Amino acid sequence: QVQLVESGGGSVQAGESLRLSCAVSGYNYRGFCVGWFRESPGKEREVVASNHWPGGSDTVIADSVKGRFTISQDNAQNTLYLQMDSLKLEDTGMYYCAAGGSKTCHWRSDYIFWGQGTQVTVSS
Repeated sequence: QVQLVESGGGSVQAGESLRLSCAVSGYNYRGFCVGWFRESPGKEREVVASNHWPGGSDTVIADSVKGRFTISQDNAQNTLYLQMDSLKLEDTGMYYCAAGGSKTCHWRSDYIFWGQGTQVTVSS
């Protein structure tokens, strides 16, 4: 069965960086979406970055993190990454990796497989 396991979260100060990893196994879809979501109290889970698996084509970055976050894949290692630079307080939340599903990548409903999440906390 499909399993997605996130790692790399932690507590950092504003302006610092984190790299999240998602180990992907059992996912045999081709050309469908993979991505990163985040969720915080009072806010719905939202996609922050997505592309297609395998190969990482058609990258989309949310406006709120554009220029700071980068999504990438290492398909030889079956790993999805989210590089987060210049972290801000508002980036705090639980980050989930997810996989479709679908060849559209913008909405939560496009994804059917989910990891457990990894916490990112940004402080001043």
